[in-house]
Amino acid sequence: MKRSQTTTIAALAGAAAIATGFLWSAVADQSGEPEASTSKLSTAIFAGGCFWCVEADFDKVDGVVSTVSGYTGGTVEEPTYKKVTYGDTGHYEAVKISYDPTRVSYEELVDHFFRTIDPTDPRGQFCDKGESYRTAVFVSDAEERDVVETEINEIEESGVLPGPVVTKVIDASDFWPAEDYHQDYYRTTPIKYRFYRRGCGRDAKLEKLWGNEAITANY
Repeated sequence: MKRSQTTTIAALAGAAAIATGFLWSAVADQSGEPEASTSKLSTAIFAGGCFWCVEADFDKVDGVVSTVSGYTGGTVEEPTYKKVTYGDTGHYEAVKISYDPTRVSYEELVDHFFRTIDPTDPRGQFCDKGESYRTAVFVSDAEERDVVETEINEIEESGVLPGPVVTKVIDASDFWPAEDYHQDYYRTTPIKYRFYRRGCGRDAKLEKLWGNEAITANY
């Protein structure tokens, strides 16, 4: 083979290698995008009675990336559903929400939350009564606390509800994910979930409380 031909082939091979390198770099960048966006996510924790319903209500919010049902606010480590529901652990059924703050703000999530619950009931939510079904917002800093307390003041000043807001604002503490069968229950067991939600009267009560501000399942 002539020297000129060898040089040409080598040059072509080098160009191909460079192009391949760029291609792999682009692929690597694309595969890394979710990790980059995930690192920018924020979290919020709400207790609104049955965590199946809270998950379902937040999963339809644009900007919410994921929801996890769990337990928080109590004194027992590694709580279980049975302990929380029947015991004296102090835990709330709650949902940890991961969201993209460039698409939905914490203020909007708080506003959404209140219109999916009965914040005037100190004993629980709808057909579920007991300390684990009480409502609360678990805040991570003073700024979040200010957002929630401002929302509560605005709700009470509006006079839209028949009584005072009893939803607590509590400093965030350990959050324990619930058992696997509780996660995405409204998706994995839709018939049982819908039967429960209707039977519990959640949406009917929300519409009575909030009127056209109510946020319901819309089945």
